[in-house]
Formats: sequence, structure tokens, C-alpha cells
Amino acid sequence: MHSRRLYREWAHSAGLVSFTVTVDETDLFISASRDLAREALSSVTRHRAELRQYFHIHPRFATSLQPVVARDDAPAIVKDMAAAALSAGIGPLSAVAGAVAEAVARDLLTLCDEVIVENGGDIFIQSRRERTVGLYAGDSPLSGRVGLLMRPEKTPVGVCTSSSSFGHSLSLGKADACTVVADSAAVADSFATMLCNRVSHPEALDDVLLDLRLPGSFRGVALTFGERLVVQGDVELVRISTPGANGEKQRYVTP
Repeated sequence: MHSRRLYREWAHSAGLVSFTVTVDETDLFISASRDLAREALSSVTRHRAELRQYFHIHPRFATSLQPVVARDDAPAIVKDMAAAALSAGIGPLSAVAGAVAEAVARDLLTLCDEVIVENGGDIFIQSRRERTVGLYAGDSPLSGRVGLLMRPEKTPVGVCTSSSSFGHSLSLGKADACTVVADSAAVADSFATMLCNRVSHPEALDDVLLDLRLPGSFRGVALTFGERLVVQGDVELVRISTPGANGEKQRYVTP
């Protein structure tokens, strides 16, 4: 059974049709120019089958906490995960949610011109208008009050978050939220996990960013720990109202 994802109750993507697609552990919240639920279901099913088959033949790919090279005949989604994890220096499964979100979004973009796919808080966005990705950071007082502005000319883009205080993903750190913006959602996902693993206390936020070696697809990062929020790179912060308030017509919230 899928846990209730409260942050989805904050989400509203103006001008788009929203729907959910669930296949086993994969639970997507999608907003698109039109209802493409059937096509999204087909896409998710196909990509999950590719991953499941590859994991069965190469089980280390799904369990390693270190980078693993994908075979030449691997599906594109597997190669994306491997490349992202290698750039972050961690295991390939760190990129799976972002990789699935982007793979499904790109399939749907052959049928429409705008789409937002959220997979457990990891998002891929292609939009013709400004969207705000609100930062959900667990018990942090900043949670739901600060967002990242996504300008249409800077999409498509991946926005992914890792947290030690909520969610089901493995985290070795203590940050409330590490949000990464990148050209690739798989890269954003892997780097969000890697960064969250490194943050053990609020003062570590600055040190982590100083030591950060970034791939070319990396755009920016926002790290949240309690009352501290540290950003680096091409990140535009905006203040948003509390959940449920009027006036937030273009807010799209992710943990």
C-alpha cells in the first residue's frame, strides 16, 4: 500500500490536467496538457519491465552503494542511472526515481507540449509558464514557505530532493532536505542523495558545498537543515504562502 503523500495536497499546476499512475512501488503524480493517464501507464509499465529484467540479470546494479557500469546493451534508463550515479559517486539505485520520472515525461512529451511528473518527490518539468517548486523539508520551519522558481525557458529540468527526516529512501545524513536542480532528473536524484548523506549538522551545509564537484548538467542546489537554508548555483528562491492559502495558483510542491 502506498503511503499518503501529504505534499501532493499542496500541489496545483495551473492550466494542466493532473492524474496519478500507480504500478507496484511506482506512484506518479502527473500534470500534462491533457489527460494522458493511459499512455503514462503504458510508459511506466515498459520502463519498470526494463529495469526489473536488468536487475534480475545484474543484481549488483540494484544493490550496490558504489557506482556500477551499465552494459553496452542496457536499456537507456539503466544507462542514465549508471551515468548519474557515477558522477555522484554512489550506487545506481540512487537515481531510479528521477530516471523514471524523466523517462515517462519524455514519452508523454511526444504527445503534448507541457508535462510535470513527480515520483516520490523527484520531479521532471517541461513547462510553458513559470512554475514554483515548493520546498517540503519535514519539520523545518522553512517547509512549505520557500520555493524554487522554474522559468519556462530553463525547462526541461529535473528537481529532486533527498531527506533524512521523511520519505522511504536510504539516507546516511541528517539534513531536512537536499534539493538539486539539473538538466537530468537522474543526476539531480543521485546528487540529492549524495549531498544528504554528507550533511550531519547545520554547520556542515557550507562545507558540503565547498567540496562539491559538479557535472556539466548540474544547475543548482538548496540545502535545508532546521532554520538554515543554503543555496548555490542557478537557483531562484521565492516566498510562498502556507499550504491551503489562496493565491498560489502555480505552486507545485515536492519534498
